[in-house]
Amino acid sequence: MRSYLIILTVILLAIVVNLPPRLQIGNLSLYRPRIDITLLGRRVYRDLSLKLGLDLSGGVHLAYQADTSALPESNRAAAVEATRANIERRINSLGVSEPIIQTSKTGSDYRLIVELAGISDINQATSLIGQTAQLEFRSTQVATPSSAADFVSTGLTGRDLQLAQVQFNGGQTAGQPVVSIEFSPEGTKKFAEITTKSIGKPLAIFLDDQLVTAPTVQSVISDGRAIISGNFTADEAKKLTIQLNAGALPIPIHIIEQRNIGATLGVESIHKSLLAAAVGLVVIWLFMLVNYGLKGLLANIALIVYILISLAIIKLIPITLTLAGIAGLILSIGMAVDANILIFERMKEELRWGRPLKAAVELGFHRAWTSVRDSNASSLITAGLLFWFGTGSVRGFALTLTVGILVSLFTSITVTRTLLRLVYAR
Repeated sequence: MRSYLIILTVILLAIVVNLPPRLQIGNLSLYRPRIDITLLGRRVYRDLSLKLGLDLSGGVHLAYQADTSALPESNRAAAVEATRANIERRINSLGVSEPIIQTSKTGSDYRLIVELAGISDINQATSLIGQTAQLEFRSTQVATPSSAADFVSTGLTGRDLQLAQVQFNGGQTAGQPVVSIEFSPEGTKKFAEITTKSIGKPLAIFLDDQLVTAPTVQSVISDGRAIISGNFTADEAKKLTIQLNAGALPIPIHIIEQRNIGATLGVESIHKSLLAAAVGLVVIWLFMLVNYGLKGLLANIALIVYILISLAIIKLIPITLTLAGIAGLILSIGMAVDANILIFERMKEELRWGRPLKAAVELGFHRAWTSVRDSNASSLITAGLLFWFGTGSVRGFALTLTVGILVSLFTSITVTRTLLRLVYAR
């Protein structure tokens, strides 16, 4: 009974994730829920839509010139690589998967090439990548300061931050987004000392030398936590947290080229891939039905479950689907029935040896498990090597193939066995 409940729960969740954003049934409109939770201190947001890669959906191409003139020659390559890693963290926080971020050197010039799939707003991309978001706390001895010049630096800056995140339980209006910040141990000590000296006086928060807010300190704050409220929109608050968490770029960069790029393969390739998947599914279904009869029908049902779960996982991670990634997913469909074929052939042998039907079902799964495990383990090792050493679309192929293999193990062993037990129980 427990296995039935687990399978039904997984199937229902997969169906919900795979629903279109809006489903109209008569006069009833159903909206697919979005995931928006805080997990282990970090906000997890998923819009549950398929993300397509640069080759299928187009995106933004940006080229930056790195200013390394202030650095000695021996440190320039390391600084450029650190900048590339910082930009990658910012982009990943934005929710863009499989970005292409490369460095190049021509003579003494260092450049960074950034390609982002699914982003059509160049200004959004450049503002996120290039801005440094310098945060600074400033105090004043004036009871009612009249300008920014009345505030002096306290030495507490964004470098003392440990975590920044969006919250919706503060601000001047209920539900208005604010940015919650948490300082490092050293920053916590600084903040406690500053608030001790500033009780009853304004403590200003400046962002990129612009005054954001200047609340009056009511008491000593010793836990190293503060709130930045500046009438932010949800997007502005999210963007600010990304910049604060990523920190300033190690070296200045200047954009020298920007352009929108169209999909190189596009809708036609998606249609051809879907057609190939549909043809493959039909052939597999017919093969299983002709060779294994009722058992083949149950395996085909498990294959449908496999497709639902795989798509749901791809949306939840999320995995950006390039053409290579779609190829990995289609390949894994054929591998999904491979385990069932091994199991069914083993069941035939048990029946030929005179085993009762129910015993043959159980022995078929038990004795075929070693072969199923070893074959899938070798495929997982191959996919892992491709992901570790590959880049771009190669990693996408490896990732979708890995998801397919793991889900196929669940459907072929758990789902198919449960269906067989249910049918042959009588």
